[in-house]
Amino acid sequence: MIHGLLNITASRSYVPYQILENKQMLYEFLTEPDRFLYSIRRYSNALTTSMVFGWRTPTYEDAKMKQLFDGFSEFAEINQTGTAALIDFFPWLRALPEFMLPTKIKAKELHERERALYVGHWLRAKEDIRKGQIKPCFCVGLDEAQKFDGFSDDQAGYISGTLLEAGSDTTSSTLYGFVQAMLLYPDAQRKVQEEIDRVVGPDRLPTMDDEHDLPYVRACMKESLRWMPTTILGAVPHAVTQDDEYMGYVIPKGAGVMNNVWAIHMDEKRHPNPRKFNPERFKDDRQSLAEAAANPDASKRDQFTFGAGRRICPGIHIAERSLFLGISRMMWAFNVEPAVDEKGQPILPDADQLTQGFVCMPEKFEARIIPRSKEKADMVKREWEEAEAQCLDPETKQWLL
Repeated sequence: MIHGLLNITASRSYVPYQILENKQMLYEFLTEPDRFLYSIRRYSNALTTSMVFGWRTPTYEDAKMKQLFDGFSEFAEINQTGTAALIDFFPWLRALPEFMLPTKIKAKELHERERALYVGHWLRAKEDIRKGQIKPCFCVGLDEAQKFDGFSDDQAGYISGTLLEAGSDTTSSTLYGFVQAMLLYPDAQRKVQEEIDRVVGPDRLPTMDDEHDLPYVRACMKESLRWMPTTILGAVPHAVTQDDEYMGYVIPKGAGVMNNVWAIHMDEKRHPNPRKFNPERFKDDRQSLAEAAANPDASKRDQFTFGAGRRICPGIHIAERSLFLGISRMMWAFNVEPAVDEKGQPILPDADQLTQGFVCMPEKFEARIIPRSKEKADMVKREWEEAEAQCLDPETKQWLL
């Protein structure tokens, strides 16, 4: 079912969603530049809710979106505690009274809030389907499948909620990492802007049609995924299907295996000076992200952020377009410059200060997002106002049916 929503053919139909949400993100950079992290998060979340549920998130202040991102943080805190690891390794500990396992109590509370969020989204979509008021989205097919297979609303809520979770966090974290890279490596920023100016010019925003003519933009996208991988342990555990041996270690059939993405990306032999953001690594790489992921020669893989093997992230096609549009249009319209302290000295973040948890990102940092010219600022404003007037209900800010 998820493949049907996210395969390479279906993913092309979501480009209008991506274009509209991207235009709002640029407009928010213009009007509220200090809130750029929230604008990036809203961009990825609104695109995901549109694809999955048929409605968009028009503002970061949306309570349900904030609950989603707060839930990520709480889950990370639980997931990384010693208690959680002990319970995983010694399942008999689960039989202890709950007052002896405060982590378990907290996890149950978080699950109930998460369940209410996911199932609530699903039930809202079902009601929109019943009223004939839903845009084309994943839940339309999910509703048909539920009628045929008879699975519960809880199951449907988690099928759709997992998509919401996966699509909201990883893309936004990668774009946030790209902004940090532009702060720390201004030469890369100049190079990507020179390419965009040469190919696109000053009179229009980049589009997906420009992708093949913007190899340095694509290189920046790939290097962002390598330099700041959001899923540092490969998103989900895998299991080997037969006995294996690696470097003298026996891995028995059925053993759990984690894909150490961070170690692969930071391998000096594979990527010399790996903590340097260097898009030149990918200057001759013309593969799409999916093509690279499917390459049988692992040495030709660009990065492993989307996982590996049979359970690779099915959203890779969507993410590639969202990242390309986000990077190319941000660099077309804006400069990313350091914030300054009271003495006028630049404040630069530490690229090795990352949030902890299942999905990671740079710790919060300051930056100045500045329009490159008045003409570009005017176009960003005009593009969003026209899209808003043509595509959205003036009161709800939802898509016009």
